[in-house]
Parts: sequence; structure tokens; C-alpha cells
Amino acid sequence: AIRREKAKVHGPRRLAIFNHKGGTGKTTTSVSIAAGLAARGLRVLLVDTDSQGNVGVSLGVKAERTLYHMLVMGLKPSAAAVNVRENLDLVVSNETLAAAELYLAGRQNRDRILRERLTPAEDQYDVVLLDCSPSLSLMNQNALVYADGILVPVACDFLSLVGVRQVIKTVKNVNSLLHHPVQIYGVLPTFYDARARICRDAVDTLKQHFGDKCLLPIRAATRVKEAPAQGKTIFELAPESNASEDYRAVVERLVTGKGAELPADFSPASQPMAANA
Repeated sequence: AIRREKAKVHGPRRLAIFNHKGGTGKTTTSVSIAAGLAARGLRVLLVDTDSQGNVGVSLGVKAERTLYHMLVMGLKPSAAAVNVRENLDLVVSNETLAAAELYLAGRQNRDRILRERLTPAEDQYDVVLLDCSPSLSLMNQNALVYADGILVPVACDFLSLVGVRQVIKTVKNVNSLLHHPVQIYGVLPTFYDARARICRDAVDTLKQHFGDKCLLPIRAATRVKEAPAQGKTIFELAPESNASEDYRAVVERLVTGKGAELPADFSPASQPMAANA
């Protein structure tokens, strides 16, 4: 493999999209950020580490070779990955990942196998993104031990706020028990509707707790739910939508370090109404 000059990136080059709680928009966030980075000319590898395999479905891709083949058979990432868009490669998952977890459980250094498999491929990519399942699985331990940053999508509701505490605890455990210094890069409020008081309160709470690690919220939009059914990214289906604009701001922040932090005078109530754009 030819060594290539890496594009400059402000955010983590190994980014896990992670939250224990389901229904927070993890897969949409993973696909949107990966597609957004690729559209800016960065070479991106997106790895689905969830046996439900929603990333492949969302991008309209079926692949013969999966993360199972990479972990268990030692298949190189370059052989397992399929090119799904310009600059964007994907390693898919499916139900065979459960068998891969059993394989990992019996191995020495069982929480570092994914890292061993992915590291050789890094010369080919500017950023590696991992879409994690909503659980505390061994697979997720592997993902967090590989990552150097975590993005936590948080739905704007009370139960999701409670779930964030669990994420913080897990990150501390990865740091202390697994001896890997991974940091929360950002907390991303999702399904935001400025008209709903719970949404405004949720963003306020996250902002108080995480400061400038709390990113601008992703506004709720029906098109976000329609995109996976058509195998399209939000940028392809509804490039002018609020959600597209909001995900572009996250990508801008990852690339340049600017663009998605909440301004000091951010008042959730003063945000534009969330249209069904």
C-alpha cells in the first residue's frame, strides 16, 4: 500500500459514535458525518460494529465480506471494505458479528483485536469512523479501545440525558481498566425541536455539563427518517434541509475545529423553528 499524505483534521482520526441508549440517531449521525467528510475530499473508512447492520442498509449496500471476516478470518480491511461513495469505504456487519464476539471472548487481549486489525489500514484513510451498537458489549469495548475520540448523540428527552451518565462512566472505565486514553470529543443533541420545552431544557442541561463539547443540535426532520429507506444520505435526499445544514456544521467542526459549538449566548428558545424540511 502506498503511503499517502493525510489531510489535516482538527477532530479525532479514530472516532466512535457511541451511546448505550438506542434511538438517539447514532447510525444517521455516523452515515451523515462519514458522507460529509468524504464530500470534503477526506478519505473515510466507516466501520459498522453493530450486528443489526443498519449502516449498510442506510447506504443501500450489501457486501459478501463483513467485519466478521476481518476479526475472525484476519481479512485485511482493504479486502473487507466496499467503496460506497467517492472517498468513502464501508465495512459492513450483520448477524455473524455475534459469532465474532464469541471468538473475541476466547482471545488474549480480547479488547484490542479490532485495533490490531484496523491499524494497518490507517495509511489509506484520513478518518476512521465506528458506528457502535447501543450496548456494553465486548465489541464496543474493542471500538472504544481503538478510538481516540467519542461522539455521543443524545436525543433531546429526559431518559437520554440519564443515559449520558452511563456513557461517562464507561469512558472512565476504558481509561482506567483498559488503559486506553479515550476522550469524549463531543455531545450531539439530536431530534431537536425548538418548540418543545423538553428539547430546550435538554440542550441547556447538556451545555451546562459539557460546555463547549456540547455541539449545536441536529434539528428534527422527517427527511432524516426517509433517507435510509432510499439508501441515501441526508445530503443526497434533502441537501437544503435543516438536518443537512446541522450535520455540515458538525463536519466543519471536525475538519477545522470551528463551526458547531454552541455560542455563549445560545438560547434554545430563540432557534429557528424545526420545520419538517
